[in-house]
Amino acid sequence: MLAFLFEKLMHICSVFNIFSYLTVRAITGLFTAFFLSLWFGPYIIAFLKKFQINQIIRTDGPESHLYKNDTPTMGGIMILVTIIISTLVWCRLSNPYVWYVLYILIGYGIVGFYDDYMKIIKNNSKGLSAKWKYFWQSIIAIIIAILIFLKYQNSNVTQLVIPFFKEVMPQLGWWYIITTYLVIVGTSNAVNLTDGLDGLAIMPTVFIASGFSIISWITGNIHFAYYLNIPYIQFSGELVIICASIVGAGLGFLWFNAYPAQIFMGDVGSLALGGGLGIISVLVRQEILLFIMGGIFVLETISVILQVICFKFFGQRIFRMAPIHHHYELRGCPEPRVIVRFWIISFILVLLGILTLKMR
Repeated sequence: MLAFLFEKLMHICSVFNIFSYLTVRAITGLFTAFFLSLWFGPYIIAFLKKFQINQIIRTDGPESHLYKNDTPTMGGIMILVTIIISTLVWCRLSNPYVWYVLYILIGYGIVGFYDDYMKIIKNNSKGLSAKWKYFWQSIIAIIIAILIFLKYQNSNVTQLVIPFFKEVMPQLGWWYIITTYLVIVGTSNAVNLTDGLDGLAIMPTVFIASGFSIISWITGNIHFAYYLNIPYIQFSGELVIICASIVGAGLGFLWFNAYPAQIFMGDVGSLALGGGLGIISVLVRQEILLFIMGGIFVLETISVILQVICFKFFGQRIFRMAPIHHHYELRGCPEPRVIVRFWIISFILVLLGILTLKMR
């Protein structure tokens, strides 16, 4: 909205021309989301405490987590509201990619909100059944996958970019819909599984969003895209502002979510942020790069899958508890140390992911 207004005003006063630059709007978007989060945080924490909307702790989890039973949850509402406001204010709303990302953020946010609501109503950690959660996640993802495919099929928007291979960019055809579905739903649930310790999920999300802000900027610039031999995607430039808004909102949330947390994001935050990263990676054609940069989310998901398979078929557990961050806790590693080490690994993986753009 402000981007549109400033574009009109720069014809009257040249000072407003500064807001025509993508980098300026990205930085102001980051600051908008960050300071809104700092302002909004105390109010939503007080509101959630007043109505006793607290985290439901797993009874089979580490005993050290039992004291968190009084910590408010559903802080993801704060993250989503600040991202959406910052995006609407600083993005060019005529760009369809902006609406694709908002559709996933809001759609998955609603699914997560209902899941959190059911947990509080039932007073247990199960919430919405897995069957219905996957059903609604799938419907939302399939709709956007079909929409994008029908609009851009057989163009560079539906090519698969493979890291390390400069000339290999096959057209996915109808496989684009399946790939898009798997990336969005898979990333959403992977972030959800990682959200088990204070600040554990939000900081890797901030790192990855930062990485995708750079990738979106490169992909939306025809000269840099040509130089790195990656597809030039016409509308991807505005994704820089959305990624910056996710970074700002994530850092603002971390202000209150850092150990010991004053608030948790809940499924309303984790499902939406994961889905948001998934659709952004699809739009800039870097699904495989997301797999590298989001290695922490992949590790957490694989640990759960292996644990379930081994227990079901062999009656044995590989880890003391899954996801794997609980395994390290039960082995005696303090929670803050697990969190910071996972952050370090995530930061390194994001740097490696960006490096692959040049190593092709």
